[in-house]
Amino acid sequence: MIEATELQAAVLRRLLKHLNEERPDVQNIDLMNLAGFCRNCLADWYREAAAERGLDLTKEESRQAIYGVPFEEWKAQHQKEATPEQLAAFHAARQHDGHAA
Repeated sequence: MIEATELQAAVLRRLLKHLNEERPDVQNIDLMNLAGFCRNCLADWYREAAAERGLDLTKEESRQAIYGVPFEEWKAQHQKEATPEQLAAFHAARQHDGHAA
């Protein structure tokens, strides 16, 4: 019988492939503005899940697990400077959610 965790792992692999291979043009700030999370959030959640299981991962190790390459490499190839409009939307959403901007 297929376990739920196997299905969840398959879905995560598909999400990462979609974000990193098929849609690297979608910027993290746009993900944050529209969905409230981004690739870096996934990396943080990955690191937190590892810690809950007694594994000590660095920020860079967890980012590489999510991005599939070292973060600086992905950033150099795909990340663009945020526009004033993107930044304004980001700060407005953070204030709306009760987070410090």
